[in-house]
Amino acid sequence: MNLKQLSLPELGEALAPLSPTPTAVRKVFAAVFAHGAQTVEEVCSAPQVPRRVADHLRAHGQMPRLEVVERRQADDGFVKYLFGSPLGGRVEAVRIPIFDEKYIVCVSSQVGCALACDFCMTGKLGFQRNLKTWEILDQVLQVREEADRPVRGVVFMGMGEPLLNYTETLRAAQILSNPAGFAISGTAITFSTAGMVPAIRRYTSEGHPYRLAFSVTSAIPEKRLKVLPIEKGHPLPELVEAIREYTQVRRERAMIAYVAISGFNLGLEDAQALKDTFEGIPIKVDLIDVTDPTGKYLPPGPEELKAFRDHLQILKAPIARRYSGGKDIGAACGTLEASQYGGTVLPPPPVAPERVREG
Repeated sequence: MNLKQLSLPELGEALAPLSPTPTAVRKVFAAVFAHGAQTVEEVCSAPQVPRRVADHLRAHGQMPRLEVVERRQADDGFVKYLFGSPLGGRVEAVRIPIFDEKYIVCVSSQVGCALACDFCMTGKLGFQRNLKTWEILDQVLQVREEADRPVRGVVFMGMGEPLLNYTETLRAAQILSNPAGFAISGTAITFSTAGMVPAIRRYTSEGHPYRLAFSVTSAIPEKRLKVLPIEKGHPLPELVEAIREYTQVRRERAMIAYVAISGFNLGLEDAQALKDTFEGIPIKVDLIDVTDPTGKYLPPGPEELKAFRDHLQILKAPIARRYSGGKDIGAACGTLEASQYGGTVLPPPPVAPERVREG
């Protein structure tokens, strides 16, 4: 029984033969996620866990853990974690500082990625496998253990396409947002998708409270196809209709992620295409400077970006520029590739005295 893999209802079902009270089940769940127990024995020692449940957990419970291969800190405070999994493969997560108040964790959902977006280093790795729920959650658990501020949000914008790992990522979000789990607001959890239309429609029909961010990058299909191969399988008109359905059900603006590439998608015709494509659909546009270590794609200069923002006024929609930090350590959007990359290598944090005693 992998205690890091189970949602609260699933844990209740797994322990049902022992007839525990709902409170006892919740205490076990909270010990794992809210309190960050690292061993089965720590879970068993939690208050109000009945002896018969504790004995069962000692005999059958598991608490696997990712290995922190390395931590690197960027000049702007972003910290990238390189994790190794006992199931094979390496993934990265990024701790994102929000002023001096809190952190958001950018997590990976797959080892590699099958979508092969042309400006994304993860896409060049190819697809290896989906992560399990516990592997996704352990990224957050280990970042939180070392954090000097609370973790208040999670974005599925790391390695992989989260909607291609639908069951595992949605279970992770449910645990993250459970009051007895990580207690992170559902509106502070975001899934980024390059346009997996069937999964978007399923997500919309199921009514999840988490947010979706839709990677568009160009509203001109021929341009979009050059950088996002998914355009071939799920053409832009199909994606736009799925986004329309999403906004109608959610009654909120759709977040359109637009990777800004100098000389490619920042002209007046690109702004006009966005207006025509999303006519009648409430949207907000997040502009993200491309970060391509290969040098094939370059971010816009200040004048080019300002001109494009001026063009975007025809949308009559909110326009924001998303800061993509950690460039010097390969933590910026599109640069995660599970390898060493600049910055300052951080030492492991000191082991808490109680952990030493328990060891």
